[in-house]
This record gives sequence, C-alpha cells and structure tokens, in this order.
Amino acid sequence: MAKAVGIGIQSFEKIRERKCFYVDKTAFIKEWWENQDDVTLITRPRRFGKTLTMSMVEQFFSVKYEGREELFHGLSIWKNEKFRVLQGNYPVISLSFANVKELDYASTVRRMNQILSDLYYDYSFLAESDCLLPDEKAYFHSISEDMPEVTATMAIHRLSRFLYKFYGKKVIILLDEYDTPMQEAYVNGYWEELVSFTRSLFHATFKTNPCLDRAIMTGITRVSRESIFSDLNNLKVVTTTSNEYADSFGFTETEVFSALEEFGMPDKKQDVKSWYDGFTFGNRTDIYNPWSILNYLDTGKIGIYWANSSSNSLAGKLIREGSIDIKQKFESLILGQSIHSPIEEQIVYEELDGNEEGIWSLLLAGGYLRVVRYETFDEVSESDAPDYELCLTNREVRQVFRAMVKGWFQKSKTAYNGFIKALLADDIKAMNHYMNKVALSTFSSFDVGNKPSEDVEPERFYHGFVLGLLVELSDRYVVTSNRESGFGRYDVMLEPRCMDDGIILEFKVQDKDDEKSLSDTVQAALRQIENKQYETVLMEKGVPRERIRKYGFAFCGKEVFIGR
Repeated sequence: MAKAVGIGIQSFEKIRERKCFYVDKTAFIKEWWENQDDVTLITRPRRFGKTLTMSMVEQFFSVKYEGREELFHGLSIWKNEKFRVLQGNYPVISLSFANVKELDYASTVRRMNQILSDLYYDYSFLAESDCLLPDEKAYFHSISEDMPEVTATMAIHRLSRFLYKFYGKKVIILLDEYDTPMQEAYVNGYWEELVSFTRSLFHATFKTNPCLDRAIMTGITRVSRESIFSDLNNLKVVTTTSNEYADSFGFTETEVFSALEEFGMPDKKQDVKSWYDGFTFGNRTDIYNPWSILNYLDTGKIGIYWANSSSNSLAGKLIREGSIDIKQKFESLILGQSIHSPIEEQIVYEELDGNEEGIWSLLLAGGYLRVVRYETFDEVSESDAPDYELCLTNREVRQVFRAMVKGWFQKSKTAYNGFIKALLADDIKAMNHYMNKVALSTFSSFDVGNKPSEDVEPERFYHGFVLGLLVELSDRYVVTSNRESGFGRYDVMLEPRCMDDGIILEFKVQDKDDEKSLSDTVQAALRQIENKQYETVLMEKGVPRERIRKYGFAFCGKEVFIGR
C-alpha cells in the first residue's frame, strides 16, 4: 500500500515521524559538507523543496536533534559511517524570510525584527547561563520587534557568538527564502531602503562572523552582488544553470516514474511527463516540480498545482508593463515557440523596468522558462554575451500564463467578452462600444501614456490586447502579430483554423497634423493594409479574398474608433 502523501508538510521531522511519502534527498548533506564552502547560496524556483531541504539539514546537524538518528535510518546519508557522527553535533541558527511580504519599508523591518526576536526566544536559556557577560545579557534582552536597525543587523552575528561560547563549536546558519523581501521591495517601491539594511545584516552574519562554520541561503533569484552581496567574497553561488546539487531539488524522472508505480498509476507516466516535466538544472534534464507531482499522487488528477501555489504578480507585472518586444516574444512563448536572449543570472531589481534581458533572466530563475540550448563564451566574440534559446517550461506553465493574460482584462471582463463576440459577428457598432470600455479600463494597467504624441506607449496596450486575443481565440484562430506579409508587417492577423473568416487588424495612433478625425486615421490604417497587401499570407494558406475582413483601429489617448 502506498504511503500517505502529506501535502504541504515542510518539516523533515514530521514527514519521517508520520511515515509520509518521501523521496530521499539526503545525499545533498554529503555533497554540501564535502564541498566545504563557507556560504552557499542556492537558487531554485518556488515549491522545489528548498524549505524541506533546510529542515533536513537543520535536523541532521543541530544539537537540538542530538540522538534523533531514527529520522535518518534507511536513508542515503545514514549509509555513510563518516557522517553518522555529525548528526546532532552543531549549534544551528535556522530562520526564514518567506513571510516577509510587507507593503512598506518600516513594516518590513518590523517583520524581520519579529523573526529575529523569535529566534532569540528559542535560545532564551543562553541569557540565563553563566557563559554570557552582563553586557552580553543586556544585549540579548534588547532584541525586540522595536529594536533599532543597528541592533537588528548585528543580531545573528551576536547570537552566533553566544552559541559558540555555550557549546564551544562554531555555528551553522540556514537562511531560507532570503530574497522574498527583495521582491516585495521592488514591487512596492522601497528597494533602495531595504538594500542598505539587508547589506549590513548579511555582512555581519556571513562575512565578519568569526563564529560561523558554514551557511546556506536559499531563494528564487540571485540578487546582484552590487546590491546586497557587494563584499561577500566567500559566497558560493549555485543557480539553475550550475551543475552542483542538480538533482537535490525537484524530482528526477526516475523518481517520478517510481512514485507512479508505487501509487498504482504506471499508465499515467506520459500524461504526467507532458504536463510537469521540463525543468533543467545544470546538466540534468527531465526534472519535475515536486509540488505538482505530490498533488497528482494525492488526487490522481492532472491540474495546475505549482503555478497556483504562490503569487505570480511580479512575472505578470513585468510582462504586462513591458515593451513591445517583450510582449511579442511572450506571444511566441505562449504559441509554443522559443525565443533568444542573453541571460544575466545576477538579477538587478532596480534595473528590471524595460530591461528585456533581466526579465527573461528572472523568468528563467523562477522556473517559468527552461533553456533549450545556449552558446558558450568560446562560441561568441568578446563583445557579445552568449545567446540562450528559451521556451516555456511545460504545459502547466503555459496554462498559468494564459490565465494571467485573462486576468489583465478582469476589470473589463464583460466588455472584453463583448468585444470578442462582436468581432466574430462583424458587428462594427458593438466593437466600437466595447473596445472603448476595454481601453478606458485597462490602458493604465499597461503603463500607457495619455498624450497622442506618445506613439510608443500605446503600443504596450495594443500588444497586451493582442495577447488577450491569442488566449481567447486560440481554439478558432492562429493569432499572430508584427509578421511579414506582402510588402510589410501587419499588426495582427487571425488565421482561421476551420471555416471562419480571416481577419486583419491594423492599429494607428492619430497624427493630428495629417488626420483631422479618428475616421481619417482609420482610413489611413485601411490604406496601409491594402497598399502593403497584408492579405497575401492568408490567401496563400487558402483563405479566399472575399472571406478576409480588414479593420482599422484608430487611437487618440484612451479613445478608440474602429472601421472597415
């Protein structure tokens, strides 16, 4: 009989005590320990077992778990005699920033102070011992959620010294989800303030800490060295493209297929592979998201599990507010195609706005994209960065992005659906009515300027709108944009999959010097369709000329006029 899955359990101890299903990842302990790096930063997408791994490491080394050998009996690490003597033999400081998701800087520091205060509370016996001097005890009691920043940034440094004095051994420090506050600071506009605080905290904890034996930090992204790691030259960084610990996070295909056998679902291997396979870490391919697999084992049903496990707000914000090129590449991704871009694994949050390279790098780190192939430095000139070919990770990710695009139009859902129906019915009057409602409601969401002269800004809305068409009409049409046809590039083309009409849309911002009204702008758009012979590609694919509809969309700020 298969074991219980135990959805959402992030405590190694609890999983082992309850005898829940567990894929043995204890070989990570041996690999990490033998590497002997001072501070190891490991980045992996969310829900890939980072927290469970940190729990496992803590419970293997921590003196709090001395004598708890039964937790590791039968597992890989326990087969190695050399490592058995390390179990329960070190003071361990373990904390997580996973819940630091505040809207402003002051609240963030207060939340982090609460975490540090709780940490000190767990070690309150130190303040009662004879190993601490009176001034050290005074400092111990000064730790609170209201403590000044200068006190907070030294809290882990000082606690390391107190534990060293008590146990006579240097400490292991485990910091889970170190970058969660960073992402929230970027989204909510207090990045610079938090960088200064975090840099001081990390410097004291990981660099100038003589009582540190070694440490692990985990997160989703590698935040740039120039921001918070500027002087941590003892930092070993392991990203999704590194070969170290490649199979320690996530399930390998062998592990997934073995689990399906155990749970009596051997015939479901290909279904599971098509939905949840696709992650690549270093040179290991065919890595599966553990969260999705565990939920599938629990329910026996295909579903969107990983993508719904946490907020996708940052990914959505960057794409929605991104440039024309970003939206066009995102269109290709949703269509199942690949894109090409250099990748910079050090995420510079303060430079993400409009930075196409940084956005694809962030989506790669977050698990939304996977590397199909990449150039090495030997293959490019010194002046160029290696090119990466990227695609969406798997079918589950594609579905979450489709849902995200639909969410962009949630405020105008009724109007947007009305526009789609009117477009299919060739109802110009209704198209105008509903399109103006959609534009009024969603222009600002796409960071669009209000001045007609801002030609580039309205394009952000147009291409976001195109992505919406792509998602809503994909069953009936192949939707493409900015592709060559005839003697130019059309804005939007809807190629029918069956017997529907072909549709060409051309967007144009009113030029008030040459066009007195939006009707004039519409006529200019329609002339461009004809002059450039955009219908050529549809006719080549068998759509008769008489079944090709052509629409001009004229924009002036948030006002829209459509004609044909």
